[in-house]
Amino acid sequence: MSAPETRRPLRIGLTGGIGSGKSTVAAILTELGAPVVDADALSRASTAPGGAAIDAIRRTFGADYIRADGALDRDRMRALVFADPEAKARLEAIIHPIVRAEIDRRIAACTADTIVLDLPLLVESDAWRQRCDRVWVVDCTPETQIQRVMARNGWPREQVLAVLAQQASRAQRLAAADVVIDNDGIDLDTLRARVRAAWEWRGMPL
Repeated sequence: MSAPETRRPLRIGLTGGIGSGKSTVAAILTELGAPVVDADALSRASTAPGGAAIDAIRRTFGADYIRADGALDRDRMRALVFADPEAKARLEAIIHPIVRAEIDRRIAACTADTIVLDLPLLVESDAWRQRCDRVWVVDCTPETQIQRVMARNGWPREQVLAVLAQQASRAQRLAAADVVIDNDGIDLDTLRARVRAAWEWRGMPL
């Protein structure tokens, strides 16, 4: 008798631009009992002291980009990749395979019927989109994004605009969306209700 087939969980890719409220939505989904895999957290872990990406980063960029504690010097690397697209591509070529492998491992180990993949670069990367059955986009206007990030990070407007310019546009994200969670001009309770409604309908056919 053959072994029973293991059912793969429904994979929801959650994305949104900087300042959209994606992290808040991910936290709400966690409250609702959803298993959430945070790609950014996995990326940070890979560049922490002893992280899987550190040796390759040191070989590629030099020891100056590794802090005394053994972690990536994120400020120095951020300045480099903003100024040099090729450096950004080299860094991503190191980190992204590590993150993808860990995400695949967690999908395979998931026993729930649905798993949420928190993927900031979902729209920008075919490799991420191929891992998703549904795409959820947390949406707001670019001006709302700018104001939120300026208030949260203390960045000047020009710095926020520079980050936005490197991300997928609002139109590109909306074009990729199966579900749009509007997070513009609403309070947290309203956002929570919208996320709950989307979560309860997650298994419905598109």
